[in-house]
Amino acid sequence: MAHPPDIPDSGAAGGAAGGAATGGGSPGSGSPGSGATGGGPGGAVTARPEVTTSGHHPRVIDEAKIRAMEMTISWVLRIGVVTSVLILAAGLGLMFSRHPQYMALSGSFSYHSLTKVTSRFPHSIGGMSHALAKGEGRGVIVLGLLVLLATPVLRVAVGVINFAYEKDPPMTIVTLYVLLVLVGSFFIGNA
Repeated sequence: MAHPPDIPDSGAAGGAAGGAATGGGSPGSGSPGSGATGGGPGGAVTARPEVTTSGHHPRVIDEAKIRAMEMTISWVLRIGVVTSVLILAAGLGLMFSRHPQYMALSGSFSYHSLTKVTSRFPHSIGGMSHALAKGEGRGVIVLGLLVLLATPVLRVAVGVINFAYEKDPPMTIVTLYVLLVLVGSFFIGNA
């Protein structure tokens, strides 16, 4: 039996359409999130009440908000990775232009010397800032790696903001906890 697109169906009839459209539940599972979402005229996605069994007032899920959140997170990740790759490439180009001996694949130069603690690669934010001020490729490479490490942290921060905007306290609290653990791990790692 077919239902109008904006009426949820917790049974198997709407499970295949809703599960595939929203990623929630599996086809025919009847789990929350597997209700029919469909679309209005012209394929427009509409808001629908969440299927609840607790007897509380159902929360309205706005599919457009969810899609906007997913796109925001996707763009944060893409921009972070592309930016870090560009910075790393610039740093490698700068480093190889100033140190042509690094280009040789054979000879007396050992690449292990670049990864030792005693190497001239910056091992702190202050060292990176000093290397950047001198225009060294090593500092630019470390900056690129720092941007790459900051990308997933920024993704979680965007998640906190999005869940707070959606007025979803449990997810806001959980995501904020994950953000605090991530940021705290950087400081604990330096101790």
